[in-house]
Amino acid sequence: MRTVAIIGLGTMGPGMAARLARGGLAVRVYDTAPAAVERAKAMLPLARGVLDRLGVAVPDGGEGEVSFADDLAAAVAGADLVIENVPENLEVKAAVYRALDPLVPADTIVASDTSGIPITELQRFLSNPARLVGMHWSNPPHIIPMIEVIGGEKTAPATVEAIVALIRQLGLLPVVVKKDVPGFVENRVLYALLREAIDLVERGVIDAEGLDTVVSWGIGYKLSVIGPMALLDMAGLDIYRSVSSFLNADLADRKDVSTFVTEKTDAGKLGIKSGEGLFSYTPERVAELQAERAKRLVAVRRALEGRE
Repeated sequence: MRTVAIIGLGTMGPGMAARLARGGLAVRVYDTAPAAVERAKAMLPLARGVLDRLGVAVPDGGEGEVSFADDLAAAVAGADLVIENVPENLEVKAAVYRALDPLVPADTIVASDTSGIPITELQRFLSNPARLVGMHWSNPPHIIPMIEVIGGEKTAPATVEAIVALIRQLGLLPVVVKKDVPGFVENRVLYALLREAIDLVERGVIDAEGLDTVVSWGIGYKLSVIGPMALLDMAGLDIYRSVSSFLNADLADRKDVSTFVTEKTDAGKLGIKSGEGLFSYTPERVAELQAERAKRLVAVRRALEGRE
């Protein structure tokens, strides 16, 4: 693959574009929102700086260029891979696929960065569903090396293999999800944790700051080195069986979204993007947090890779 098109910038697009370009690929991006384009142009140099600090080398052929297309047709013309990165709305994604279908050859691979919509659902909107595959990056995509690869019911094995090969070529970590379930694996595990975390804060068991400390310096600290399955063996399956025999019955299992969250979203308190969510943010604080978190994530990754 030499040319990649990214349709929809959002939060993930700039980091994805920077990482693909660092791998030597030509990247064309397109978004219908001018504000998203301007934001991406501002973020690309920052992402490249982070890649430098990570020690991600430029290939012998040089770094690829990131260019901005004026329309969808220009973005995908001649692309070997088209990555759909539009909002998590089935109707919006369907409209993009219908528009893409006549613009790209039937054998061009189309990958979705959806966070949880089953790939099988999305395949309904392409005339050749065998070339559609899930390519779920983790945020921030230029720092987190793991990418989930998900085939739908009609995805050709060769399509999955091609994406796995590309990810490895970039020096990243492909993980093939064997069944196309909603949320795939990363988000299913994450949302299970978030459901319990929100429930504990909502019930007054702990405050938001305390919860974050417990997870970051307890669970998260361990899990960054020892995965959940390995942790079971380390602690002992007998211990897990004993504790889960009574604890599982008391864990949050609600099927709706907590009012703790819905009341805030209804009030427009969405988090960093709106200046307030569970915490309050000034523009200056947002910039500080972004720089601070990127620095720490870089340091953690270097340590995990044995490059302190």
